[in-house]
Amino acid sequence: MPRELPLVAIVGRPNVGKSTLFNRLVGGRPALVDDTPGVTRDRRYGEVEYFGARFRAVDTGGLDPDAEATALGAGIHRQARAAIDEADAVLFVVDGRAGLTPVDADLADMLRRCERPVVVAVNKIDGPKHDPLLAEFFALGLGEVFGVSAAHGRGVDPLVEAVVAAVPAAAARADDADEQAASGGDDVADPDEGRPLRIAFVGKPNVGKSSTVNRLVGAERALVHDAPGTTTDPVDTPFEFDGRPYVLVDTAGMRKRARIDARTEQVSVSMALDQIRRADVAVLVIDATEGPTEQDQRIAGAIVDAGRPVVIALNKADRLGPGDAARVDAALRDELHFLSFAPRVKTSALRGDGMADLLAAVDRVAAAHRARVPTAEINRFFAEVCETHPPPTQSGRSVRIHYMTQGGTRPPTFLLWANHPRYVAESYKRFLVNQLRRRYGFEGTPVRIVVKRKKRRERGGRA
Repeated sequence: MPRELPLVAIVGRPNVGKSTLFNRLVGGRPALVDDTPGVTRDRRYGEVEYFGARFRAVDTGGLDPDAEATALGAGIHRQARAAIDEADAVLFVVDGRAGLTPVDADLADMLRRCERPVVVAVNKIDGPKHDPLLAEFFALGLGEVFGVSAAHGRGVDPLVEAVVAAVPAAAARADDADEQAASGGDDVADPDEGRPLRIAFVGKPNVGKSSTVNRLVGAERALVHDAPGTTTDPVDTPFEFDGRPYVLVDTAGMRKRARIDARTEQVSVSMALDQIRRADVAVLVIDATEGPTEQDQRIAGAIVDAGRPVVIALNKADRLGPGDAARVDAALRDELHFLSFAPRVKTSALRGDGMADLLAAVDRVAAAHRARVPTAEINRFFAEVCETHPPPTQSGRSVRIHYMTQGGTRPPTFLLWANHPRYVAESYKRFLVNQLRRRYGFEGTPVRIVVKRKKRRERGGRA
């Protein structure tokens, strides 16, 4: 039985950079970041890995006693306090540029009573000239404070080290899985076997996401209207097809940020991004008559950053003329070249065309996402690759990769153990990913390569 990862709650008053720090820790941009206080309302979860240590992080709304009097503010406070109650440790974020405020002091008093380890991150310390700003935050009485720049990454490593130290259970190491894989432990149980497959339908407004969900379930479960923005909250719909259970999640259309005016729509888009991370599979719905656009590129990038498998649904394909299919295919190759591994399905939510094919593609990419290659097979594969294409020399350094293992799934993640990890070129990692796809398929799922340093062992067995 896999051990539950420890949870760290990121809290603080509004607009101190909690979501930016959350994004920095988990990778990608799963939480909406905006200068307007109160944009984050619900709890958003992500997983952090740091040199083998793993923990979960939860981003929360800003805590402000003055705003708690409003219905919306009270809801944000309930969500944040619920996150603290379920957390194993708290990461308290303050704004170094703004200085220590009375709200910060009040929150520190509250956190002292929560009986959990608290680590203080003083954000917006972008360079050495800002380091003196740290001094006044020792008055919070929560121990050492860590100056960071969530936007630029400065100081994040010492901060994460402190968080890992504060949560001993974070010794649920990623290296444990690596060693199991390296020793041939390939029979890893799938804890999600038998549960419904969660499918998030994402895309721009008015491309047919809600219509596709309604066509699949055979009823109007999601409101459909020609006006963009009809869907705001994600709508979960249980569904079964050929004995296989699914949960279909209809999300708000995601427009360019410059065109998002209403605060409600900002939150809706944020929730849609969150649904991508929670999904087992993302279906990127594109209007086939329009073809892929720059905004489709951004949404596709969010899916890849989240490590989710993806199927491209070309909706309204029934409206394409004789020469349009080739034009759309060419546009997909050009605009979404980084999703060349994703299957494409032509659909018509209006007529029902392609719905069975869409679900078949979803099942395939979900299987690829959780696929694990036996260690012996990986060893044979890598020996063949290195024989014909060894890693190139970088900056005069001879790079030697000792071996390769599969360290995880969802997405498939492969570990390279090298003498000089920093000199393994990105181009060589891309080459390995392409070779892995050629050999094993991995249809529809991102594949990640992580390079780690091979530990030297002294004579006598000591590491």
